[in-house]
Amino acid sequence: MEPQPALDTDPRVVGDRLRQLRQARGVSLSELAKRAGIGKATLSGVETGTRNPTLETLWAITAQLGVPIGAILDAPPEPQIMRGTAIEAELLEVFEDDRVTYELYRVRIPPGLTQTSPAHHEGVSEHVTVFTGTLSAGPIKEPLTARPGDHISWVSDVPHGYRAHGPDVVRATLLMRYPTKPI
Repeated sequence: MEPQPALDTDPRVVGDRLRQLRQARGVSLSELAKRAGIGKATLSGVETGTRNPTLETLWAITAQLGVPIGAILDAPPEPQIMRGTAIEAELLEVFEDDRVTYELYRVRIPPGLTQTSPAHHEGVSEHVTVFTGTLSAGPIKEPLTARPGDHISWVSDVPHGYRAHGPDVVRATLLMRYPTKPI
């Protein structure tokens, strides 16, 4: 498979950012190319915006500069944040095909508050991975508990809720899975 260009961001913008990072660290073009294992002409083309590099090339360069790859890309668009009684959910991505739609959220739930949700249509499921705090979530009648590193999921065609227990804010990801309803 032919390597694909990695950027939706304007290559000139990426090149300018790379050059600024390289110069701020006092590293020559030749030295950075050598450390990254790429040709000097390739790095020069990336910095001038005349080359649209592969993801592998960008990782090699940014690793040698000690920065995440996001440091050279455009900022993402303003997030869509939804707030409920106890939950703040930032929509990160929507994936769709003809059978299912997925919505990926970053969620934050302060301790001691409960968010309740009505039943979704048949077959909808929720999948949560907890990063901080202790979470009780799922069907109101049979909630599940998750701690950092845990994953829980349930079919959400019944009333369900979310609650942060203990002193810590719950930070987690939520993947909503909506099967396509026939019309």
